Amino acid sequence: MLRFKGHIHRFAFAATVLLSLLAFLPAAFAQVTVRGNSRVDSETIRSYFTGSDNTAVNQGVKDLYATGLFSDVRVSRAGKGVVITVNENKIINRVAFEGNSKVKAEQLQSEITSKSRGPYSTSIVNADIERIKDVYRRSGRAAASVTSRTVDLPNGRLDVVFTINEGDKTGVKTINFVGNTVYSGGKLRDLMNTTEMNYLSFFKSSDVYDPEKIGTDLELIRRFYLKNGYADFRVVGSDARFDAAQGGYIITITVEEGPQYIVGSVTVDSHNAALPNDSLLPMVRFHNGDVYNGDLVEKTVEAMTREVNRRGYAFSQVKPRGDRDPATRTVAIVFTVEDGPRVYIERIVIKGNTRTRDYVIRREFEIGEGDAYNKVLIDKAERRLNGLGFFKKVKITNEAGSSADRVVVVVDVEDQPTGSLSVSGGYSTTDGIIAELAVTETNFLGRGQYVRTALTLGQRTRGIEFNFTEPYFLDQRLAAGFDLFAKKTDISQYSYYDNFVTGGTLRLGVPVTDEVTFSPRYSIYRSQISIPNTAENPYNDCNSPVFGTTPSPANADGSLIQNFGTGAASPTYNCLTNGEASIALKQAAALNNGVTVTSSFGYTLSYNTIDNNKNPTSGILAELRQDIAGAGGDSKYVRTTGDIRYYHEVYDQIVGIIHLQGGDLRAYGGNQLRIVDNFNLGPTLVRGFAPSGIGPRDIGSGDPAGNPLGGTEYFGASAETQFPIWGIPRDLGIKGALFADAGTLFGYHGQTDFSNGQGRIAAFSAPTFGQGNFLVVGGDTTKIRSSVGASIIWQSPLGPIRFDFAKAITKDANDQTQFFRFSGGATF
Repeated sequence: MLRFKGHIHRFAFAATVLLSLLAFLPAAFAQVTVRGNSRVDSETIRSYFTGSDNTAVNQGVKDLYATGLFSDVRVSRAGKGVVITVNENKIINRVAFEGNSKVKAEQLQSEITSKSRGPYSTSIVNADIERIKDVYRRSGRAAASVTSRTVDLPNGRLDVVFTINEGDKTGVKTINFVGNTVYSGGKLRDLMNTTEMNYLSFFKSSDVYDPEKIGTDLELIRRFYLKNGYADFRVVGSDARFDAAQGGYIITITVEEGPQYIVGSVTVDSHNAALPNDSLLPMVRFHNGDVYNGDLVEKTVEAMTREVNRRGYAFSQVKPRGDRDPATRTVAIVFTVEDGPRVYIERIVIKGNTRTRDYVIRREFEIGEGDAYNKVLIDKAERRLNGLGFFKKVKITNEAGSSADRVVVVVDVEDQPTGSLSVSGGYSTTDGIIAELAVTETNFLGRGQYVRTALTLGQRTRGIEFNFTEPYFLDQRLAAGFDLFAKKTDISQYSYYDNFVTGGTLRLGVPVTDEVTFSPRYSIYRSQISIPNTAENPYNDCNSPVFGTTPSPANADGSLIQNFGTGAASPTYNCLTNGEASIALKQAAALNNGVTVTSSFGYTLSYNTIDNNKNPTSGILAELRQDIAGAGGDSKYVRTTGDIRYYHEVYDQIVGIIHLQGGDLRAYGGNQLRIVDNFNLGPTLVRGFAPSGIGPRDIGSGDPAGNPLGGTEYFGASAETQFPIWGIPRDLGIKGALFADAGTLFGYHGQTDFSNGQGRIAAFSAPTFGQGNFLVVGGDTTKIRSSVGASIIWQSPLGPIRFDFAKAITKDANDQTQFFRFSGGATF
């Protein structure tokens, strides 16, 4: 800083001397002599002095200083000429950083002005120190200190070294709310992207204090209150104070909630005779008596605007007005339709996108260059761009066009990284330990395309998958894509066969409305099942005896047919008691070497109004799926499933969930369903039951636990309440749940008589206790299975983890239960 002040004093002195000399100079210099320069050409320096008057010479000195090449410039008189004496700044050889581990040198280099092969300036270096400190403040280390030093080198060069003491993380220690009575501080903190520091802070960056992010959080809180009827809500103030003693920021947010309003009336006031009021009322998304909802008001304005434009009135504007009556706590909402100014979009200028293509940004606009300007549609485009996740920030502003009726729309964006490499690990009671390596890019080559490749390795599962999605197929808002996959699933205690599936899917997503999406698809996949038959897993040794494992059956006279070294078979010791696959599975594995090709067309019709896809608290998510197999391949069936989830916050942060589901599977064309086509359900239908633990089973196979047959019809219902656990910080994402489930799976329509020679399985054991050729089905009943239980749910920084403890209340004698179920994953 002292050296910087010295430069200022020298510059002031030089300017004073210069002005004194200028009074005696002639109208034009006879000669300009340059001294002190070694790297900058003399003629270049002379070019800065094009006149001899006071203003010109003074400006020349200033311009030389502004180049950053000189630490001192002096002007003196020599006869009829002048002498320009300069002192050149040294040239920076390189810029180095010491002590930085939390922020990479590349990021720091991009923030500073001092560059390699550029001139050295003390003032610029001092400014760079502040820039580096600002980088650390944004990364949650406000206590970081930065100093600089130089290392002199030959030939007027030097190295600039910034020494950094990063210090401890200084994130957000506490977020306090003042003035809130309707919603607790915990609920409001849950709405924010900014979180408080805790013992998991080394995993997360959401607790870093960022003024811009706090501003976004305040807007989220405001929209939440408006959505829930608090039309008078406002944020009175937001204060952030760094507390060195606590090692973090203390944020205090003061709010005024006001009363909750009910919609008293809804009217349309059209000032255009060609747009009758009644014709626009169907666009309204709410009714009298509903709780006021700011989001639905906004969506109504957008729907009316599109309808008005569709009818050819591009300059008409829809403006909402809410007349509040605090006495009755009602609000009368009026949508006014009036002619706006005739202003056209001259150009859409895009700035700041270094990676994302222009057309990816432009396609989020429902209007283009030459169209009538519409503020509602411009605001919607800004929300869409922010929602893409491609940019750190998006800001749309207007500039005056070439005439009064023209406007230039300026889109200012800042690209951010959109690729990720994730290593995931998890465990489930079904699949055991699982690991996944995935590479994902949500903005592939800046084209807005989604690409993902994932490799899965586990105890019982191995596979690879590739996904590609083009969100604007044929330049329309159609999400087209394809999936390719290969997956190998090994035997487990719940199934006695291996399965290797390879295939692919072509899909299309067609938005019908903001809430409804229609997604047709075509799938083709090859499934090959096989039954292991080894000493460790002798699941087919009634037909193919395993030496040293399969008990020897006896002839009619009691002699052993064959001695395998394990003794004679008996009703309690035979090829069935060591585990045996169902004859239905054996047939499936024998026919065509266990290979089944399925080719199907299908669709999904979805309805989504939930408030948060990651952690929903209100709304409905419903899906109807139907697949018709038979477009080639071996299978011919129609599979229909439905799933509805309803979320409602019954009390502050206590969310009730109703889940209904059902399915139906039917063969057609005289074909018979294969066992691999059936529904196999367990805890996904009723918790407290093992995987594939509900429904029809082969009870004659010796070990029905691993031989589910599956069914063709199911339905189920679940009621769950999720709530925060007292004493545990909310932002840790840990909550509890209580639930009650009920459902059933039934309707095995596959083959039961395998004695007709087609796919016949020859019995190897004695007739009195052999597997035989007839399938014995148990558990095929419409009896309702039910359970109650509790869960611990953790939305951890490493992925979602859930522990379910469930007790089966009603069940069939052949069902398989499971008290504890754990599933989870991690990304690190």
